[in-house]
Amino acid sequence: MYSHGDTLKEMGRLDSCREWAEWNRSQPEGFKTFKIEPLQALRGEHVGPEISSAQLAKVERGFANVRVAVGDSIDIAVHCHNQYDVPSAIAVSRATEAIHPEWIEDPLNNVEFCEGWMAVKQATRTPVLTGEKVEMVKEFKPFIDNMAVDIIHPDISFAGGFTGCRRIAEYAQLNRVPMALHNVGTLVRTFASVHLAASIPNFYRCESRLGHAERIVENMVVGRPQLIKDSMFRLPQGPGLGLEIDPGFMREHTPRGEDWG
Repeated sequence: MYSHGDTLKEMGRLDSCREWAEWNRSQPEGFKTFKIEPLQALRGEHVGPEISSAQLAKVERGFANVRVAVGDSIDIAVHCHNQYDVPSAIAVSRATEAIHPEWIEDPLNNVEFCEGWMAVKQATRTPVLTGEKVEMVKEFKPFIDNMAVDIIHPDISFAGGFTGCRRIAEYAQLNRVPMALHNVGTLVRTFASVHLAASIPNFYRCESRLGHAERIVENMVVGRPQLIKDSMFRLPQGPGLGLEIDPGFMREHTPRGEDWG
């Protein structure tokens, strides 16, 4: 499992990056991979579809600070949100190459396949990942057939559930493409994603929203056990997804007048 760097306050300051790194090292989940949005280095500046040279310099400096703070034992990924045109996507990937990112995610402002994806992949040494908004084998197929990305990243909620995602994984496996899983949902989606991950041979990594300071997602489960340790999620046991939701916690955190079920 991997997490996010959205609690990092100021990428442009090395001391802030070190504070963030130390906090993460003290947490019981022991995440070994975090993804960080380049916009975090720009502190509210407008970006997209183009990015300026001055902004690229800030992005480069911010990710360099993160690498110094975490050292080589933590993997860092570059987490875009489909906002850049081809030249800017390439520029962002090259500006962050020096820290050896684990991947660059969704850099191009075209969700569906186009030849621009091939141009980005060919221009960077960083593995390219996409797929959270892509559905079913039919939409993943051109990415895989044209070797336009290095890693695919479907979401079990959007790409056909267990059956659809297993078919995507099987097609990717034929072409030796690893499959990560997008997951920014509750424990229901997380448990489903973990079961899916355990069932496919080319599984790479799974995203999660676990490990945040308030542990709001973890507290959905009865007993509130430690779900992740050393960045690994133990495969749930029991019937169905193996998840028993705590009704009292859900009622307490459901807006007035709404039914959590």
